[in-house]
Amino acid sequence: MDFRKLPPVQEQIMKCVRCGKCRSVCPVFAEIRNETAAPRGHVFMVQMLRDGKVDARQEVYERLSNCLLCETCSVNCPSGIDIHELNAAARSHIYEQNPSLAKELIFDTMWTKPGLLRASTKIMSGVQKLGLQTFARNTGLTRILPGDLPKAEAIMTSIPSRSARSRLKKVNPALGEKKYTIGYFLGCGTDMLNPAAALATVDVLTRNGCEVIIPQDMKCCGLPHLANGKMETARLLAAHNVQIFNAYKFDYIISDCASCTSALSRKNMEFLLGGLKIEDDALAFAAKVMDLTKFLIEIIDIRLPAQAGEKKIRVTYHDPCHLANAQGIKEQPRELLRRIPGVEFVEMADANRCCGGSGTYSVTHYDLSMKILDRKMDNAMETGAGAIATCCPSCSMQLRYGIRRHHWDCRVVHPVELVSAAYKQTQQ
Repeated sequence: MDFRKLPPVQEQIMKCVRCGKCRSVCPVFAEIRNETAAPRGHVFMVQMLRDGKVDARQEVYERLSNCLLCETCSVNCPSGIDIHELNAAARSHIYEQNPSLAKELIFDTMWTKPGLLRASTKIMSGVQKLGLQTFARNTGLTRILPGDLPKAEAIMTSIPSRSARSRLKKVNPALGEKKYTIGYFLGCGTDMLNPAAALATVDVLTRNGCEVIIPQDMKCCGLPHLANGKMETARLLAAHNVQIFNAYKFDYIISDCASCTSALSRKNMEFLLGGLKIEDDALAFAAKVMDLTKFLIEIIDIRLPAQAGEKKIRVTYHDPCHLANAQGIKEQPRELLRRIPGVEFVEMADANRCCGGSGTYSVTHYDLSMKILDRKMDNAMETGAGAIATCCPSCSMQLRYGIRRHHWDCRVVHPVELVSAAYKQTQQ
């Protein structure tokens, strides 16, 4: 599809009045302080690319890739421009003119095949457990890695040896009376990097009358591909997942990953699949998609019994960009935390400010990502919390690295892990 014909590119560019509101909220501009990093600068760059005044060169892609795609600019734009969509469309257009073998292998060969992706992750876990990653780091062998990888590889530590899929059944019956049939969209990050969240999700849903089905043939939501210029691959993944999930009669399609629910939302489906034959099926699919915390608060209205003499843990919350900005879901995770008897919730300053993780961003833009992360950690540490809760596996990985980087005695959890732990506590 010609990127010039995409609705955001055709209809939204001319809405920009260069007011600069986006500059005041952009976490990247706050660090670089250069107009080429400002969202309005990216809008102007996409316009020149569309009009043929700028060639689709790798240099232009690198400028556009400074953007986190956190959508902070889009939700704050007075003109209502979806700046992140313009940026993603332009990256895809440029990539088509400048393909990369490495990206083809990662995003088309490995990341579209769940079995291969899980096998690769298992190998990485084995390497860590054998101490080979530490050995390579201490002996300087990591310096042969390309780009920012010699520094960024330290983020990928403590990879679980078993994925969530290897521990969960395809069909998980409701405990007690069945109220809902749920399709669980188990994302790549949760599955391989944060399986405890997946186990807790199934535990909490089944306790609340949900039959939870995990379709075995689902694939990645496509968001990493979209962020890395692989828009056509993201389309194929979206079409595949729509077909897989629509084969069931689900009441809801739930995910505990902010990035997944954002990628599966109606807005993103319209951006990726608008005008294609599959569009109606995609919109029917997207209408059932809901974030886990929203489902637990608004549909289940979950209530947890208090325990006498229960020791409370102080918990703060970090808003994932793809939950707060992309979907407007801010209060539900906080309300869920407030309803957990063993939790003392405390708000951090600028909780809705990006942590700098943004999927693969911390790997491709390590130094810039760390500057953004350090601001987040300063605010989090001021709360004196014993745990940071968040609803995104990418954010979780970034925040765990920030905790190690700042030598802070704290842990990172998904809110549902605390809910599941509270249920188990009442059984003791």
